[in-house]
Amino acid sequence: MSKEYLLDILRSYTNLVKEQKFSFYDSLKRLDLNSTNIIASFYPEKTRRILLCAHWDTRPFADKETDPELKKLPILGANDGASGVAVLLEIASIISKKEPKWGVDIVLFDAEDYGSEQRGVEFCVGSKFFAKNLGNYRPEFGILLDMIGDKDLNIYKEGYSDLYARDIVDLIWDLAKKLKVECFKDSVKYFMVDDHLPLISAGIPCVDLIDFDYPYWHTTKDTPDKCSPKSLEQVGKVLLKILYD
Repeated sequence: MSKEYLLDILRSYTNLVKEQKFSFYDSLKRLDLNSTNIIASFYPEKTRRILLCAHWDTRPFADKETDPELKKLPILGANDGASGVAVLLEIASIISKKEPKWGVDIVLFDAEDYGSEQRGVEFCVGSKFFAKNLGNYRPEFGILLDMIGDKDLNIYKEGYSDLYARDIVDLIWDLAKKLKVECFKDSVKYFMVDDHLPLISAGIPCVDLIDFDYPYWHTTKDTPDKCSPKSLEQVGKVLLKILYD
């Protein structure tokens, strides 16, 4: 994914697209790395708003590979990054044609996956920058999509989401049950450090939809053949139910 591609696609659906630029320091390279969050808004006249988000960057080193040479390579990120973005781009297309109940802001975070103790960089840099620069923006809640394209998709309730945004968790899982979307599992399995945490800390209840049982995470094998259109459809179906019901 390139920034220009994402901007072009979103600008074909709304004229309210902006770049939120920031930088962070890589102590190994000894330089500041420039990054960009992408924000697309729909129906700005609506005061009741939902934030939908994903990260558009992919990890530049495959540190979960066992081969030292492969560890140096960037990952494609078909699931870890692209799957969430793909669903949000399709949702952008749909809501641009048919007005939902809510105003919607789609945010694609950069620098989520650059985290490394060796490099002196935390994870979720882009969402932290976004959360610190909210201004007066306060959506009623947020939903984060991360790693939702796995062919064997099982989305358990994420622990921090269940603690700090339980009403939204219950809403999502109740709708999934009504829609007979069986990949949503009714129990907590992981507590994830992800882009929802800076939002929660800033006062925005946010739910992380993630399937962390993915054997190709942070490897060069995170490729499209490991993903399924059906998985993307199931998640998108639930989100659209929220937006229009």
